[in-house]
Amino acid sequence: MGSAIGLREDFDSTALRKLARASKSANQARRLLALAEIYDGGSRSAAARIGGVGLQIVRDWVVRFNSRGPDGLLDGKAPGKRPRLDDAQRRALVEVVERGPIPAIHGVVRWRLIDLVQWLHEEFAVSLDETTVGRELKKLGYVKLTARPRHHAQNEYALEAFKKGFAAELAKVRATLPKRTPIEIWFQDEARIGQKNKITRRWARRGTRPSAPKDQRTKSAYIFGAICPEHGKGAGLVLPFCNTETMSLHLTEISLMVEPGAHAVVLTDQAGWHTTGKLIVPDNLSIIALPAKCPELNPVENIWQFMRDNWLSNRVFTSYDNIVDHCCEAWNKLIDQPWHIMTIGRRKWARGS
Repeated sequence: MGSAIGLREDFDSTALRKLARASKSANQARRLLALAEIYDGGSRSAAARIGGVGLQIVRDWVVRFNSRGPDGLLDGKAPGKRPRLDDAQRRALVEVVERGPIPAIHGVVRWRLIDLVQWLHEEFAVSLDETTVGRELKKLGYVKLTARPRHHAQNEYALEAFKKGFAAELAKVRATLPKRTPIEIWFQDEARIGQKNKITRRWARRGTRPSAPKDQRTKSAYIFGAICPEHGKGAGLVLPFCNTETMSLHLTEISLMVEPGAHAVVLTDQAGWHTTGKLIVPDNLSIIALPAKCPELNPVENIWQFMRDNWLSNRVFTSYDNIVDHCCEAWNKLIDQPWHIMTIGRRKWARGS
């Protein structure tokens, strides 16, 4: 029979009994008292009786104590089942999810769990069910989200170039102004709200499909909206159509919301009524056009989504005046919540300029 394993020398029986009294774990306290008996010169059999275990378990306690000290005598969690995917397979899964399917090759336009199950089996000979793959994706930080529309002809290089060059564009405006003139950054856009309204997601029991009212009539109005995310303020008008005249009215409304003595730079898309030379631009405003087909640069697009989701969708509008009333009410609610304008509208590339 081999010799008994000695206990580490940086503890003694007094220290272990003191730790046992302070421990919140009954099992750890029992193990500490058993090892304290050994420090006092008692036999391993005596320690086993105190601990209520066999000699082999006492030996295991000694090994754990020598390795990790008193913490080694705490109960640990069971290791559980071995992961079905290793790190390399998880990285490959992330890459294929980020890349997306090729319809001509994979036969689908978006990944379903069953498609990823098949891909993992073909690539790594790993057999998983859909629930397990879904759980793995959630651990990797993925959830199923509704895709944001992106124009098929969008120039991503122009989008990034605008962000990087925005400070230079702002400097050009600043050079035309008196020194120390405060500059406010505003974003402007229009949204059509009509009787053919949108239907949003809603809570419902699993397996059911909830209903919402849907109108087929065609009366509509336009919300002209602009926000200044840094100051949490906005300027809006509800008008019957979009043209140079209504855009000029909105620019006048924006100019009234600019702080006295400040100058506003208004970022707009390249709609015809935004870029025409006939537009009447107040003296305290300058317009910078966003790149074509890049709505992602305009946070007012997110403002529209917020307003539709919370106040304007799932409704039946009885008339044009009813549309105007609800649009005005929704915009005023937004203005009364400046923190939403700030959190939704702030863009790092615009704030750092």
